[in-house]
Amino acid sequence: MTTWIVLFRGVGGATLLPVKPLAKALVEEGFEGVRTYINSGNVVLKSPDTAEQIIKRIGPIVLKQFDFSKEILVASSEEWEKLIAENPFPAVVSEPTKLHAYLMKKQPDAAAIDALQSKADGPDEFQIRSRVLYYYTPQGISNARLFPKIERTLSVAMTARNWNTVLKLQALAADI
Repeated sequence: MTTWIVLFRGVGGATLLPVKPLAKALVEEGFEGVRTYINSGNVVLKSPDTAEQIIKRIGPIVLKQFDFSKEILVASSEEWEKLIAENPFPAVVSEPTKLHAYLMKKQPDAAAIDALQSKADGPDEFQIRSRVLYYYTPQGISNARLFPKIERTLSVAMTARNWNTVLKLQALAADI
């Protein structure tokens, strides 16, 4: 049985995914140890399934019950631990709302990464390791000039969480 971190892309604003009904629906589907964290599309659960199987099981549930049809990204708890351990910006973890980890569906190609690097003209910094983009915004995400260009430039489905959320999901995974 593997512990998984399930992230729903695009939750917030007009797109709602109520966590209590979501958790109930996932338990009814047979997932174990289901935990949710805030209303921004974060779930931790246990399943013997692969990441792809989990997405195939959860997708129809959230579409039918919540009219949600955006990307779902999944990482094992081991991948999540690696995501944390490989943070290339350890000096800024004390500013957890300015440090973000983007879980990507796959690693972007080198040309896309180069294109994003060419657009990085401000104080923001990013690094990509496998299918994780680490992004430090010293002036905050609302003032980050690179932020709106990331997904479009890399052409890979992704979803971001700030470092507070990254660590909270790690703790939830450890608890189940």
